[in-house]
Amino acid sequence: MIYLDNSATTKPYKEVLESFIKVSSEYFGNPSSLHEFGGKAERLLMQAREQIAHLLNVKHNEVYFTSGGTESNNLAIKGTALMHRKRGRHIITTGLEHASVKEAMEQLKELGYHISIIPPDKDGIVHAEDIEKEITPETILVSVMHVNNEIGSIQPIKEIGEMLKKHSRVIFHVDHVQGIGKVPLDLYQASVDLCTISAHKFHGLKGNGVLFIRDGLRLSPLFSGGNQEWKIRSGTENVAGIVAMAKALRLTINNMEKHLSRLISIKRYIFEEMNKIEDITVHTPERNSAPHIVNFSIEGFKAEVFVHALEERGIYISTTSACSSKKAAASITLMAMGIPEKDAKSAVRISLSYDNTMEEAEVFAEAVKETVIRLREVMKS
Repeated sequence: MIYLDNSATTKPYKEVLESFIKVSSEYFGNPSSLHEFGGKAERLLMQAREQIAHLLNVKHNEVYFTSGGTESNNLAIKGTALMHRKRGRHIITTGLEHASVKEAMEQLKELGYHISIIPPDKDGIVHAEDIEKEITPETILVSVMHVNNEIGSIQPIKEIGEMLKKHSRVIFHVDHVQGIGKVPLDLYQASVDLCTISAHKFHGLKGNGVLFIRDGLRLSPLFSGGNQEWKIRSGTENVAGIVAMAKALRLTINNMEKHLSRLISIKRYIFEEMNKIEDITVHTPERNSAPHIVNFSIEGFKAEVFVHALEERGIYISTTSACSSKKAAASITLMAMGIPEKDAKSAVRISLSYDNTMEEAEVFAEAVKETVIRLREVMKS
C-alpha cells in the first residue's frame, strides 16, 4: 500500500499507541477526582499540557484541550462571537476555509452576524490589504487558515497579524490544522490570538485537539458542565489521548527538523512529474505552498473515477478535503480561485507525511501516467 492521504488523517506512531494503552490501562482515573489515583491522571494531564506548550512556544495556561479541529474552530469562532456580541457582530473569513469554519459562520449568520468572505487570488492566497478593507468598527474577529487543506497554499499569517495590530479590538483566529509539523508558525510573532490544531493530522489519535487561547482573552464556552479546562471546555478530559497527542507532536516536530528537506524533494518530484503529463493541470502553486500537498485535475475524468482506479493498484489519494469528499459538488476552494467547475470536479489531492519515500513517489507518478492512458482507451472503446 502507498498511502498518500495524510491530510485526511495520518497513521499513529507506534510510540503514540503504546502511550495511549499504558495511560488507558494504568492511569484511568478521572483527573477531577480528589483521590490520589485521580491526582496521578491530573499530573499526567498537566505534564502533557506543559509539553505541548513548550513545543508550540506558548504558556501552559494558553493550551486548552478539545476533541479536535472541528471543536476548536467552533469554540474559537462561536465563543468569540457570543462573548463579544455587544462590541460588534461582524466577522471576516476567507473563501478557503474548512467546513468546520464555513458552517460555523453560516450558523452565526442566522443569528444576525454579518460575515465577510475574502476571495483568494489565482494561487489560492488571500492578502492582508484585502482583509483590512473589510474591517469596520463592528468587526470582532478575523479567521484565516494557515495551510489550505485542498491545494496547500500558505496564507500570509504573519502579515495579517501585523496588519491587525492597528485594529487591536479585532481578535485573530488561525486554523493551523494542516500546517502544524510541516510549516512553522510562531504564534506570538504572528500576533495570533486563537489557534487550532488536531492530533490525528500529526500521527496522534482521532478525538484530540488543542485550541490555543492567548492569555487574558475571554471566550464564551460552548458546553455547560463540570467546568474543566478553566471553565472554557467542560467534559472529562481524554487523558490517554492527550498524553499520546503530546508525544505525537514531539515526534512530528523532531521529524520536521530532520526530514523536512526530504519531504520537499518528494513533493517537488511529484509536482514536476504531474506537470509533464498531458491533460493534467496542477492547481497547487509552485511558490508559497506547503511541503506535503499537491492538487491537480485530469481533463475529462471525474475525480472519484481516478481515485478508485489508483485504489485498485494499492495507492490511496483523495478528491477534496476528507470532510467534503463524499459531496458531489465541485470544490468550493478551487472555484473561489477562478478554476472552471469542470476542472474543479476532476481535481484530486495527494498529501504526504514524513513516512513517505521517493520510491513511493516514483511508483505513484508511473501509476498516474499508466492510469490516464488506460482510462482514455476505455473511454474511446
